[in-house]
Amino acid sequence: MTALPHQGDGVASSLRILQVTPTYAPEVGGVATCVSEVTRGLVARGVAVDVLTVDPTGRLSRRETMYGAPVRRVRGWPSGADYRFAPAISGQVRHGNCDIVHVQCYQTLVAPIAMLAAARARIPYVLTFHGGGHSSRWRHASRRKQLQVLRPLLARAARLIATADWEVDYYSTLLELPAERFVVIPNGGDLPQVPEHATPANGTLIVSIGRAERYKGHHRVLAALPGVIREVPDARLWVAGEGPYAAELAALAQTLGISDRVEIRAERDREQYAALLAGASLATLLSEFETHPIAALEAITLGVPTLVADNSGLAELAQKGFAHSVPLGDSDAAHARAMVEMIRRPPPPRPDIVMPTWDQCVDSLVDLYWSLSGHGAAQHLDHRSARRDA
Repeated sequence: MTALPHQGDGVASSLRILQVTPTYAPEVGGVATCVSEVTRGLVARGVAVDVLTVDPTGRLSRRETMYGAPVRRVRGWPSGADYRFAPAISGQVRHGNCDIVHVQCYQTLVAPIAMLAAARARIPYVLTFHGGGHSSRWRHASRRKQLQVLRPLLARAARLIATADWEVDYYSTLLELPAERFVVIPNGGDLPQVPEHATPANGTLIVSIGRAERYKGHHRVLAALPGVIREVPDARLWVAGEGPYAAELAALAQTLGISDRVEIRAERDREQYAALLAGASLATLLSEFETHPIAALEAITLGVPTLVADNSGLAELAQKGFAHSVPLGDSDAAHARAMVEMIRRPPPPRPDIVMPTWDQCVDSLVDLYWSLSGHGAAQHLDHRSARRDA
């Protein structure tokens, strides 16, 4: 697969990047969003970028152009699980004609296939962990062992990219790799500009953000909703995601007698999603594990009061003052009280808090790619100067 030259903002670039990801648009989720936003930003900077991804359904286009970049999908198996075994990844990486292979996400079988192929082809590669939870207790519990198995390939990476500060200590200790091998590049939290004529939500809208997976904690918000409605009679809930747990969530809403107050669906249009989310009174993410959750960053950036679980990267958001947190072990009544408190007395805006943006993320990635590409420091500086002047 030959990387095609792209012209974005008029800054020409000889830098060629192959992004390898287990999931990509039209699929939804944090990794797909990240790769889409990074691709859009790289194209805008004149970087030649190709996206190599996996289709476990066999129904998506094998080749197309999205966000200005060529996308190639190879078949993956099994269709009913997220292992994403895709042996064709290997040949595509080895013959990808690129300077850097950027492997996105370590949890599927895509990562070892891509890293091994890049190593054999002597192409520098980087990996962004995108660590997250999993609805399968076995899969979640096996993550440490999975990382240890991947250690030889991770140790050969030119850089390992963390999206949150705490990941560097965690992964460097677990993998016994020096912290200098890691770089922190946070995900962006900005969404498309909300139209000025956007209609505010009817009543009190609570948005439970994230894919419809059990570990995301939507069921906890549902269980607390009757208590919220007793205090806030016009409260309603939008579970803003899709996934394998959607039917169970719908059944729970029926059991609780609140189906008429609950909507479960994903909004794929980013502008429409931004407009709907901006009208919410509260966003929640009571997940068991998140690294640097894009969905929460988006809500916070829009100024929506956000309630998260007191764990993993969610706790880091609360510690930085971006969100408020509650222990997952609290009762449904306690979760309801916390939600009501934030609806009735939302925290005041914090102008001193600066949220990360996708532009910052992409700029940091471009600088990293150039430093590893072998094109030389002078060309890197010329590129940065051209980017500033464009």
